[in-house]
Amino acid sequence: MRVWVASFLLLFALAQLFRWMKHLSLPLPVFILGGVLLAIASNYDKRSGWPFRNQISESKVNQSETLTDKSDSVD
Repeated sequence: MRVWVASFLLLFALAQLFRWMKHLSLPLPVFILGGVLLAIASNYDKRSGWPFRNQISESKVNQSETLTDKSDSVD
């Protein structure tokens, strides 16, 4: 019975939210700001610092460390 009541309340809330959203009108700068924030959030883990700064990526550092470790073990 709880599942039925919870389902009914959820569907009712979604229907009311849909009705409210149909009448909602936002200005263009709000959409632009929302798009910029979504782009930043979706690419947050891919950032590697400033684009024109000369930095060595972590993968290159790890590769050079493994190469030096292998060359040390050969001797």
